[in-house]
Amino acid sequence: MKALLEISYLIGSITFIIGLKMMGNAKTARQGNRIAAVGMTVAILGTIIFHEVVSPIIYGLIITAIVLGTIAGWTTAKTVQMTKIPELVSMFNGTGGACAALIGLSEFGKNQGNISALSFIMAGLVIGSISFSGSIIAYLKLSGKLDKPIRLPSYNLINNLFFMAVVAFAVYMVASGTSSVVMLWLLFAAALTYGVLFVLPIGGADMPVVISLLNSFTGLAAAFGGFLYDNKVMLTGGILVGSAGTLLTLAMCKAMNRPLSNVIFGAFGEGSAGAVGSSDGQTKGSIKDISVSDLAVLLNYSKSVVVVPGYGLAVAQAQHIVHELEKLLEERGVEVKYAIHPVAGRMPGHMNVLLAESNVEYEKLVEMEDINPLFEQTDVVLVIGANDVVNPAAKSDPTSPIYGMPILEVDKAKHVIMNKRGMSVGYAGIDNLLFYDPKCSMFFGDAKKVLTELVAEIKQL
Repeated sequence: MKALLEISYLIGSITFIIGLKMMGNAKTARQGNRIAAVGMTVAILGTIIFHEVVSPIIYGLIITAIVLGTIAGWTTAKTVQMTKIPELVSMFNGTGGACAALIGLSEFGKNQGNISALSFIMAGLVIGSISFSGSIIAYLKLSGKLDKPIRLPSYNLINNLFFMAVVAFAVYMVASGTSSVVMLWLLFAAALTYGVLFVLPIGGADMPVVISLLNSFTGLAAAFGGFLYDNKVMLTGGILVGSAGTLLTLAMCKAMNRPLSNVIFGAFGEGSAGAVGSSDGQTKGSIKDISVSDLAVLLNYSKSVVVVPGYGLAVAQAQHIVHELEKLLEERGVEVKYAIHPVAGRMPGHMNVLLAESNVEYEKLVEMEDINPLFEQTDVVLVIGANDVVNPAAKSDPTSPIYGMPILEVDKAKHVIMNKRGMSVGYAGIDNLLFYDPKCSMFFGDAKKVLTELVAEIKQL
């Protein structure tokens, strides 16, 4: 039985690795997800069938939990809106951290005197609790329930001291060999509190990075659970999640040209909501808008068009009409590509998933490094709902919070069309200098509505 159990865990571990590898490519991502899911199923069934026999009540609880969790997860994933995917990811990540913390709470009393086991328990409890409470705050920020960062005086110092106190508390509990349940729950509460303090001051624009970082925390907590139970599949899964989350966090920080310490301790996202003037009170310039008919003519007679998708595209659920516009233009000999910024949307890969939903060919999605050299030869760039990732202030204004962040250099194209509902600022809370560029025209309105009108207008030409 034990050998069969280990084989099921080996199968699970291998499928996790294969699945993660396949998720690195949009063409194979769905199949990779399925393979990993099959491996997880094998590991779960192996645990139920081949593990040492326990009471029927325990089996009943396990099966009930699996059924309820499957129903809840399936229903939520099938019904969630595309704009709510980041919040859903945050909540799923939080539940993983909560599981790791609950393992620590349940196993503490069973491992007294075992310093090695207690070390894993304390590490999983602390990290899992931080990930859980931090993910809840991230969810609230992403959903707009906590719009502004909340900062206490000297919050960096307070957070650092609090974190060191939590770590010292956990180390003391292991070293002293205490069996105090009261101290265990105090540590649990302290770790939860630090998770809140950790995420609360961070600006909304940095939430994608925070989610990725918390995801790596959850993976690390799961890995400690694998060490505790000598469970190879938990260990493999935790290591993969932790390492992938860490690499993704660093990649996103690189895409924003900001060190991770700056995200955590110097977050932006609190700029003035809608300021359109410079610091000296003078306006940056005038803006101009463009009508549906004029834009239809411009696109119809262009040779190359690049679409820059952003969060506004997801909010309007306009990905299908964008794909229809793409096909219509290609029928008329126009080359159409999509420019993807690494941090566009509210989480990594948000725009890739959004466009894949409308069956846009993956080859047409071009990463920032590859598309930037092509903008000078592009006739029209159509920016739909994006803002900060095309803001020239990142290159030209040393006082801007996003200065130094790599952007899509759409200002080099012959014509730039910005589709927005109004003149509001982006997620970083700062004004976009592109609005005032002489080559830029504003195409105001809900993306789905105005693009539908645009498609109808082009068909009449």
